[in-house]
Amino acid sequence: MAFVKSGIIEKYGTHESDSGSTRVQVALLTERINYLTDHFRVHQKDNHSRQGLLKMVGRRRRLLDYMKRTDLGGYRQLINELGLRR
Repeated sequence: MAFVKSGIIEKYGTHESDSGSTRVQVALLTERINYLTDHFRVHQKDNHSRQGLLKMVGRRRRLLDYMKRTDLGGYRQLINELGLRR
């Protein structure tokens, strides 16, 4: 998982140690959301993790709304790269 995280930071960050920018945060949350979505295909009754998933989805939505207000071009590029609808 750490290798995946460093690859995402390298791909979406402005420099090698950029782990806090909005683009990186959205990309990391998307990776975790996709992982948990696959996890729930096997473990349907894991409601504790489902609650965490819903919190992550809400946080990603708020970050994307912020990005849409401040950097519309970057927002459109990011949702296309990540394959997000909207």
